Formats: sequence, C-alpha cells, structure tokens
Amino acid sequence: MKGTVGELGEFGLIRELTSRLTTTPAVRVGPGDDAAVVAAPDRRVVASTDILLEGRHFRRDWSTAYDVGRKAAAQNLADIAAMGAVPTALLLGLVVPAELPVTWPTELMDGLRDECQVAGASVVGGDVVRGDTIMVSITALGDLRNHEPVTRAGAQPGDLVAVTGWLGWSAAGYAVLARGFRSPRAFVEAHRRPEPPYHAGPAAAALGATAMCDVSDGLIADLGHIAEASKVRIDIRSGAIDIPTQMNDIGQAVGVDPLQWVLTGGEDHAIVATFPPDAKLPARWKVIGEVLNPSALPQVTVDGAPWTSKGGWDHFGDIES
Repeated sequence: MKGTVGELGEFGLIRELTSRLTTTPAVRVGPGDDAAVVAAPDRRVVASTDILLEGRHFRRDWSTAYDVGRKAAAQNLADIAAMGAVPTALLLGLVVPAELPVTWPTELMDGLRDECQVAGASVVGGDVVRGDTIMVSITALGDLRNHEPVTRAGAQPGDLVAVTGWLGWSAAGYAVLARGFRSPRAFVEAHRRPEPPYHAGPAAAALGATAMCDVSDGLIADLGHIAEASKVRIDIRSGAIDIPTQMNDIGQAVGVDPLQWVLTGGEDHAIVATFPPDAKLPARWKVIGEVLNPSALPQVTVDGAPWTSKGGWDHFGDIES
C-alpha cells in the first residue's frame, strides 16, 4: 500500500485497519460502532492497559511495525493471563504522524491481530489520532471463567516459587541490538516479539497458585511486587535457573554476567507464581525458590543474600540495563 496516513485520512485509515481483523465468539459487536460488546460470562472483566512510545519502548530501526504489534499485544495479554484469566479482547489507541507511510499502521494491526489469535482474543476497536511521534496504547480484557483471580497478595511462607517461559532472553537480545548486531537471532527475536505462555496463567490458577505475576520488569522486581503485596520474603536459588549456552556466549562477548539478564531483564513476559509446597507441578514449571517469613533482609534475595547489582525496569529511572 502506497501513500501516507495523512493522504489516506482518519476514516480511510480506520477502514483499512479494521478490514484486516478477525473475530472470536466472545465478540458480540466488533469495530465500527460507538463501542464494542464483548461477552463476559463470568460477570467480571479483567482489564489491563499499557502504552508504548517510539524511542522509549521500541525503535523502528530495530523492529518492524509487525514486531511492535506483536509485542504490544503480548505484554498486555500476558497481564490478563497472569491473573489466571483467559484473554478475550484488545482495544487500540494509536497516535501517528501524518507523514507516516500507511504500511506502518497496517502492519502494526497485522501484528496485533496475529498475537491476539495466539492468545485466543481479538481486536475489537480503538481510536487513531494525529501526533508528532508514534504512540501505541493497548487495553486488554479477559474472562476468569468462574475462577477467583490470582493476585500478588496471596503468597505464604513455605510456598514454592516457580516460573514458566523464558527469562533474560529479551535483555540479551537488547544487548545484541544495542551493539549493532542482529544475531543470535533467537535472542533478538525474543526482544522484538516476546512469546508469553498464555495458557500457563489459567493453568496455574487451577494448580492452586497462591500469587502470580508476569515477568515484565525483571524477575527480582516482579517477585518484589509479590513479596511486598504478600508481606513475605522470597529467596531465589540461582543454580535452579537454566542459562542457555548461547546466552553465556553473548554475556562473554559483551562483558555481562548472563545471570544479570535472567534476574533483572524484563519484557520476556514469563509467568512466575507461588504454589503450596505439596503442589504437583507439570514439567513446564521450574521451581526456582521459596517463600519465607519476612526478615530484615530485602524482600527478594538470591541464594540467601541481597542482590546488589542494578537492574529491573523503571519507567521514570534510567534506561533498562
């Protein structure tokens, strides 16, 4: 498709974007009306929202519009799964410059649509406005299917800490891209398009998870959210976490201990949860620590000691490490 967003116009752009969408049975009224209608059989709706800003959360020289769409959808749908819910719908707020080629927002929408299909959801509407830079705002919705939500506040001393999904891959990919390289490709793609284990959230709830969170800010930071909400201490066993050989190789090449990426790198959107000590966990879950009584030590420790290296994502701090 040729031309710019300004040449196509607001309503032409909306028609082009919505024409690319698919739907699911949960959508009763889709794009094109004043608002969408999404079925909520549970009578409770799980909702999450995020904003991605060009230059802060993505770079067009690193990621295609399709990549950004997949990533934007993934990080929001992962939040729904981390509550023990099933993703159902996604809403898009899009700010773009008038001179932006039309292919960029259409490819973004393709990415959003395809990631939603992976999670079993669909894009049901949104809004587009003109601005000086690209901003992507996502709201995701989900259904608890008659189960109670799994919050951050239920961890108990004696619980196991387990994780499923990748840890440190996105941060390693970021380190590769920041140095002007594009391989190892698996790590670069993990940064561009995270692959959250959406099924794991509802499955963890069924397994009796007492607290849960997706790893968006870094494992230590996100377990810190659980520890604070639950008023406990969590200790991570570093030896229980597998570090791939290629990640070790990248670490050697850039002078970084890969454990730093595993413990503090965000945007992998793995699922970390606490479970009763007698829980029978499937092989996909890796036990990496335990919940302890609160103490004078920090709320999250590594091998019984404070983690002193900097790390974790803070939107109002420095750029991620």
